[in-house]
Amino acid sequence: MDVLYFAWVRERIGLPRERVESQAATVAELVEELRGREERYEVAFSDLSALRVAVDQELTDFDAPLQGAREVAFFPPMTGG
Repeated sequence: MDVLYFAWVRERIGLPRERVESQAATVAELVEELRGREERYEVAFSDLSALRVAVDQELTDFDAPLQGAREVAFFPPMTGG
């Protein structure tokens, strides 16, 4: 699946997107796999309350299933204005 990173998440990881092969059943399990890769992922995902997630361009939560997902995006909460 494609994993996309936006705003400060992208800055901390150093990539706007990457292709990830994963056995994760949920977004939370994917995050744990990513955190185990390198310190930069650990830093980016250290506070999940500061992140939002979308699966196939639909906002969801970290318990969302990944079966059949083509894309997961991580980004900070958006503010109005």
